[in-house]
Amino acid sequence: MRDIIFSDSEKRKQLESILHPRIRDASFRQVKRAAGPYVIVVVPLLFNSSMKEAMHRILVVDCSEETQIERLMMRDNESRERARRILATQATREERLSIADDVIGNDDDIESVRLAVTSLHQTYLGRAGQQTD
Repeated sequence: MRDIIFSDSEKRKQLESILHPRIRDASFRQVKRAAGPYVIVVVPLLFNSSMKEAMHRILVVDCSEETQIERLMMRDNESRERARRILATQATREERLSIADDVIGNDDDIESVRLAVTSLHQTYLGRAGQQTD
């Protein structure tokens, strides 16, 4: 299926038209049931989704295109060319960053990412009117 999706844009759009409304509805049901001070909804293809209009803030976890390619190759055992083709079907880094209210860089070591997440968590707690001990 992956071969079809990433080589035929019409088939990909057809699959997205079937899946995306279901994913959106399931996500919103989960948000309504959430009990925390804030909710993070993970939407990998948010840039091209109508869901972005429902978000109060948009957080982008960002890394260089080269890092994306290397991680995709490692995670899915893809060739470099195939990884590039997959990324070419998605919003560009610039497009994702253009809608971001907050950005966490994910090119660095895990401790740097952890510190950025902790800091942003405190910010989100403050925005939600919670104590930030």
